[in-house]
Formats: sequence, C-alpha cells, structure tokens
Amino acid sequence: MQPIQDNILRTLSYFDLFRYPLTSGEICFFSQTEEPASVIGQQLEQLVLQGLVYRLDDFYSLQDNAQLAERRRKGNMRAREEMAHAAKAARILFRFPFVKGLALSGSLSKNYADEHTDIDFFIITETNRLWIARTLMHVFYKMARLVGRHRWFCMNYYIDEAAMEIEEKNIFTAVEIITLIPMKGEEQINRFKQQNRWTRKFFPGFRVEPGEDTRIKYGLLRRWMERLFSGRIGDRVDNWLMRLTQRRWLRKQDSANLNAKGVCMGMLAGKHFAKPDPRHFQYRILQQYEIRVEQLLQRSEQEPALAR
Repeated sequence: MQPIQDNILRTLSYFDLFRYPLTSGEICFFSQTEEPASVIGQQLEQLVLQGLVYRLDDFYSLQDNAQLAERRRKGNMRAREEMAHAAKAARILFRFPFVKGLALSGSLSKNYADEHTDIDFFIITETNRLWIARTLMHVFYKMARLVGRHRWFCMNYYIDEAAMEIEEKNIFTAVEIITLIPMKGEEQINRFKQQNRWTRKFFPGFRVEPGEDTRIKYGLLRRWMERLFSGRIGDRVDNWLMRLTQRRWLRKQDSANLNAKGVCMGMLAGKHFAKPDPRHFQYRILQQYEIRVEQLLQRSEQEPALAR
C-alpha cells in the first residue's frame, strides 16, 4: 500500500472512532502528509475502488452506513445554531479577571453538536492567576446550573501564560489544538498554537500565523479585581485555591465518581494548568485508535491492489 493511502486510512480511522465521516477537503486538512489535494484525492478514489473506504454522498467513511452521513448533516446544522450561544457565553466568560484567551474545543470545534453536546472552552489565563480565575468562573458555573444554562459554560481545560506547551504530544491532543476556534483573545490562542508546533509532526500541512497584540477594554469590575489580587496577596490566594481544588479532586478520584457521560471524573491540577486526567478518556481513545489502525492496515494488505 502506498504511504498516501496509509495516511488516508489513518485519518479516517481516527474520526471513525467518533462516527464522523469526512469530506475530501477535511481528509486533506487532517492528512499526515503534505501531498497536493489532487494526489490525495486520486488515492482516496483508489481506496473506494478497493472497498476499503466508502463514499457516503459528500463524505467518506470506513463504514458503509448512510446513516452516518445523515447524522453528520444534522450535527453540522445544530452546531451552526449552537455557535450563537457559544459567542454569547464567550463574551460573558471573558469578563472574568485574568482571562487572556478563550477558544471553543470539543465536538463543537469540529462543527458537530447534538442534544447532549456541551459548549466546551479552552482557557488561557494570566501567569500565576489561573486558580483565582478558575474558581470565580466555576462559582458562576454553579449559578448557571440553577437556571439550566450550565452546558453553555463547560470550562474543561485551563493553562496560564507560563505553560503554553502541552505535555501530552499525541494525535488526540494535536487534533484538539489545531481545531480550537478562537472566540476571545485571538492573539493569545494563536500564540498557543505557535508554541505547540510539534503538532506538525502529525499534521505537517497545518499553519498558524502569530496573533497581533490588540487593545482590549476590560470592565471596571474586572480591572478592580485584578488590582485587588495583584502582588503577594494574589500569589497566596492563587496557591491556596490550587491546593483546595487538588484535595477536592483527589477525593472525587478516590471515590471513582462518574460524570453525566459515564466517564470517570479526574483532573490534573498544577500551578499553571488544570486539565482532564488523560488516563481516562484520552488514553482510551488512543488505544482504540491504534487497534483500529492495525486491523485496517492488515485488511488492506489482504485486499487486491486495484489500479496500481
């Protein structure tokens, strides 16, 4: 099998885990090769002829299931509707002190939503003020839950300006990084992507220009709170909130609590980050991906190579 076909199958294998067929343009975008789109398209058609890939109207999949295409269309339509809510939520969250950048992550950043989809945010804060920002934002989240709006404000991943490079360097985190949709503080989100250029190991065609500094007018309350928690007072409060949260999450992990989606609750908390524990969802996806790729490549070697 040609390397380009191998890369196409790897790309489709990853998104097949989420039952998400891709367009030919998306296959090129997520390809692990810098070959021209025309060459990738030719190899893609050969895979269709070999019966290794299925064309579902405008999409391509490893499954011969037309319902996947319909599911995606409905999900894309709903995602466009959810973007209005996401924009409103971002405007609210950006008013909190020490927040420097906000981006959409999760399924909505891949242009998909269903009735169970939350609006997930990736958040960059000022150095050494992550835990003050996070605590205030999660108090707000508890209030939003009371009025049934909590799914608009799922703040799952925090880093501060001192920890812009992601430690886990794999296809899962690479996909999440390159698909982030900047909502507020675009220059910071772009700097984050620039400082994670290792993603080009997985997606060599991906490029991002460094964001330019822009003047942002913050509200009076935000400016007052940032002044209040500046200096040593802010350092002490931030450290105390970090330790408090660490103890709370350790108790949750020891109890093996599950969230609403049935995933074990776990978070890694450090001075410059607060993120989901990769040992739960992320590692499971990576294991499934490797198994799927191995099975698919074995099958491809057994298929007759048409149009060689």
